Amino acid sequence: MSEELECIAHAAWDGYANERKSPRTEKAGHGYADPDYDLATDWIAAHDAIRQAQAEHEDPSQPPCILIVNGSSRSEHTCPGEMSKSWRLLEIASEICGVEGVKVKTLNLSRLAAEYGKHIHPCKACFSTAAALCHWPCFCYPNHSLGQTQDMMNEIYPLWVRAHGIMLITPVNWYATSSPMKLMIDRLVCADGGNPDPTSTQGKDARKAKQLKLDGWPYPRHLEGRLFSIVVHGDVEGAENVRRSSPTGCASCISFRPASPSSSTVISVIGSPIRPITRRSTRTRSSRTRSATPHALCSKRCRPGAPDGW
Repeated sequence: MSEELECIAHAAWDGYANERKSPRTEKAGHGYADPDYDLATDWIAAHDAIRQAQAEHEDPSQPPCILIVNGSSRSEHTCPGEMSKSWRLLEIASEICGVEGVKVKTLNLSRLAAEYGKHIHPCKACFSTAAALCHWPCFCYPNHSLGQTQDMMNEIYPLWVRAHGIMLITPVNWYATSSPMKLMIDRLVCADGGNPDPTSTQGKDARKAKQLKLDGWPYPRHLEGRLFSIVVHGDVEGAENVRRSSPTGCASCISFRPASPSSSTVISVIGSPIRPITRRSTRTRSSRTRSATPHALCSKRCRPGAPDGW
């Protein structure tokens, strides 16, 4: 089989040397700035999935959807061999939110550490060059020439788009959010102002992207109107740090009550108080739920000068 293996090695090296990130492409076709541009079939599939999810999101005959995200890397399927607290909180929230007429979807980011080949590749910050260079969905991956494949974000984008409410649950890792959660949030930058047409920049042509910015980029908000909440929990210190690093100014901070942790959770997710709650100072170090819309995903600008916890 030496001849066959040599052919495979030659094809792999040729793809790497010529930076062919997408071995399978199709013409963009109608609706794009350049219909003859070769778009990666991976990107086309992700784009179509997002359009389908958006249609379901807007369809009044479809049930409202809540997405709950477990940001912990821990699981019982690999080391440390124990279920995480984040997952337990997710199960509580799923049970409470799964009332009649509401669809609950879950996203378990511990799969990155427990399943073969699962990745969320790092954001390359194309947005820092120009918003038009940051495509929606992300156009940077997969990159087959560099072996940067099996990226989970093409599965994740449609989940966020379909949802009407999103709850993020994260532990405190070294005074910060978990690694999987940070990777996912970084890669969601394209949701706020990202370019839905890669042909308008001929892929990653920075000059064309900058010109689109100078011409007046509209900064489309692809997740406009969703309700977001953040649950941070830590055993000793750091929950306050993570809370403060999350965007402020959009909503109040609601702390967990030890006797009934789930009641505060459901309030922050669906935005409808069912039971009386106790609001505490934002300076307490207890785990808390935050009903907030991150600035990067806000449906409208936050009021300038709003006090912490407003």
